[in-house]
Amino acid sequence: MKRKVTLKQIAKELDVSISTVSRALSNSKEIGEETRQKIQAFAKFYNYKPNNIALSLKNRKTKTIGILIPEIVHHFFSTVIRGIEIVANKRGYNVIIGLSNESFSKEVINMEMLANGSIDGFILSISKETLLKQDYHHFKETISQGIPIVMFDRVVNEVDCDKVIVDDFKGSVNAVKKLISTGCKNIALITTMDYVSVGKLRTQGYLRALQESHMNPKASLILKLDDSLALEEHLDILENEIEQFFNSNTKIDGVFAVNELYAVTAMKVARKLNFNIPEDIQVIGFTDGVLSKHARPSLTTVSQHGQKMGEQAAHLLIDRLELDDDDESDTYIDENEIDSDFKTVVIETGLIERDSTK
Repeated sequence: MKRKVTLKQIAKELDVSISTVSRALSNSKEIGEETRQKIQAFAKFYNYKPNNIALSLKNRKTKTIGILIPEIVHHFFSTVIRGIEIVANKRGYNVIIGLSNESFSKEVINMEMLANGSIDGFILSISKETLLKQDYHHFKETISQGIPIVMFDRVVNEVDCDKVIVDDFKGSVNAVKKLISTGCKNIALITTMDYVSVGKLRTQGYLRALQESHMNPKASLILKLDDSLALEEHLDILENEIEQFFNSNTKIDGVFAVNELYAVTAMKVARKLNFNIPEDIQVIGFTDGVLSKHARPSLTTVSQHGQKMGEQAAHLLIDRLELDDDDESDTYIDENEIDSDFKTVVIETGLIERDSTK
């Protein structure tokens, strides 16, 4: 059985300083390649394991990322988490997941709890209640404490931080133009209330596509639904709302829905009313999840590339955390210079064509 070694013993054995060993094991580029490989090989041979608790106490770093999402069952959020975990694990970080359940108070409580020494930074998507209240004090206070935040999907301009979004507007334009190109003349929109940023952008994309195709938007063809109807206990009400909408607009031949559940429910209602899909009505939804693939017929969707979004968010946060580590000094930094380098990464959507369109 190989004996356990410490940083001090490795340094003495290889005739280098303890700081050199520490940096080499952290893959620091300040250490030459040959020295780095020699130290890492020695540490691996003797099964050296750093004391992460001691390191976090000394450096005040936990090497842990907090992920805060509005709901756990949504396929999109699960793919984002997968992307974050892939990058975090490769770069030596762990993740801890908190759930806001679309609640402002739970979002605040989760952030306060995790920011109290548990994590180094946050990757989060804002709850619907927070967007409705437009109260973002907890994000700003967290950032002011030196804990960086990366927002994804649901973001707001009022908070200065790195952000990762998909091009909701362009993705919606392309989806509606697909319906137009296949002969749809009366295209309905099933959307959320405007306070949810992504729903608002997707609605704007729908309107732009009609305008660019010289088709007049009709208010009667737009159904705005309360977000609470997406909850499992309210699915019957959601179905009834969409059925009434269809009965009031019998000439609908195309539907663009801003999320997967609305699209799949629209197809269910259409079949109930004896419409054939896609012969009589074509349907496109936003977000390519499990429902889309297994619906009958399978649903044409706008893919948000959730895993890629998570990977980008993780890279942004870890890059900022490690940049902050490199820049630690007593030098005065002008506050006006700090906020100038925040990035917004825009990920292009893709249209995945299936059986719900021609």
